[in-house]
Amino acid sequence: MKEPLRGEVWMVDLGLAATVRPCLVLSVPAGESDRSLVTLIPHTTTLRQSRFEIVVPVRFLRPGAFDAQGIVTVPAVRLMNRL
Repeated sequence: MKEPLRGEVWMVDLGLAATVRPCLVLSVPAGESDRSLVTLIPHTTTLRQSRFEIVVPVRFLRPGAFDAQGIVTVPAVRLMNRL
């Protein structure tokens, strides 16, 4: 798998409730001695008009926003593919 880079959007398996959704990568690439974890902001199409929703028009995503209140850190193996 290609290493995720800060600023890229990846499809990520966020677990049972959140399912698979696009996420913006926040973390830097892991070093040799680091744990293989990635910090992400999930994309949502259910907008709540919160000041924590960052609307970024991305041509390959449905209209929505990245929800900064939903920041998560997951193992890199949960990242499926780069969009």
